[in-house]
Amino acid sequence: MVVERKAGKVAVIGAGSWGTALAMVLADNGHETRLWSHNPTQIDEINSIHTNDKYLPGIKIPELVTGYFDLEEALFGIETIILAVPTKAIREVLKTIVQIQKKPLVIVQVSKGIEPDTLLRISEMIEEEMPEELLEDVVVLSGPSHAEEVSLRHPTTVTVSAKNMQTAEYIQDLFMNHHFRVYTNPDLIGVEIGGALKNIIALAAGISDGLGYGDNAKAALITRGLAEIARLGVKMGAKSLTFSGLAGIGDLIVTCTSVHSRNWRAGNMLGKGQNLDEVLENMGMVVEGVRTTKAAYQLAEKYNVRMPITVTLYEILFSGKSPKDAVDGLMSRVKTHELEDLADILSN
Repeated sequence: MVVERKAGKVAVIGAGSWGTALAMVLADNGHETRLWSHNPTQIDEINSIHTNDKYLPGIKIPELVTGYFDLEEALFGIETIILAVPTKAIREVLKTIVQIQKKPLVIVQVSKGIEPDTLLRISEMIEEEMPEELLEDVVVLSGPSHAEEVSLRHPTTVTVSAKNMQTAEYIQDLFMNHHFRVYTNPDLIGVEIGGALKNIIALAAGISDGLGYGDNAKAALITRGLAEIARLGVKMGAKSLTFSGLAGIGDLIVTCTSVHSRNWRAGNMLGKGQNLDEVLENMGMVVEGVRTTKAAYQLAEKYNVRMPITVTLYEILFSGKSPKDAVDGLMSRVKTHELEDLADILSN
């Protein structure tokens, strides 16, 4: 049962750009916010000069945000945590939390990915790692929201979802303010799938731009990419309308068209001739779309769903196919009817 809560202490686990930006939103709303990182130098910077220059250069962090290096200290007396670590680190962090946490938590997961091989969404990973007595509920927060713009307090809209909508409404109230608008959506699967798979299409859009193919090609990738996301999402139990909202087309547009998008930037480097190892080294940050491409490729096989863009990107990333040959292959596929996809999606 969800109890009524007032403004209080919240812990954000992960002090990258997105975790830091969300900590700033919470602080703006009057919450005493603890921001945890495994990097002591980063924590010293946050606490001494109130910046996190590696991830959000030039941004001043509110004094209500306090950095923590010790995870046990960061979680002391906490009922709600914002989980903002990369997908590949989630299980490790959760295992540590289980060892030190004594009371049930509401966990708000704000990362966007799917675990390869297990093919679990992040909320499912959390439920698998956290004992029932330590997990009050899991909430997903997603939508078109670059951390760089959120930290500048530019208008942003996101959506939250949970199995218990009372919990989703609690998180809505926790974050909502005049520049950060939060909607609720009961479709937990759709919100999570839309947020994860859009990174694949953003990689493809970046490759197209890197090849110099222009706006026509990118518009096609976004549109057909949305069809792929919806096809798979509906097969997995999502509602088709979710992909017309913030967690679907909204997040897809912003991630495929902005230089803030690390997935777009990574794809752009690939399109200009760099190999994957060079790209990841030059990025210096996690590119979630790479792991998610592998997972989505496996999901497409599992659910027997046509995902030509995903398959093509998988061949570029993991089979050494040249970006130009891959795009040319996409354009020369057997002809079909555009509305076939829409009929398939709406029939579910």
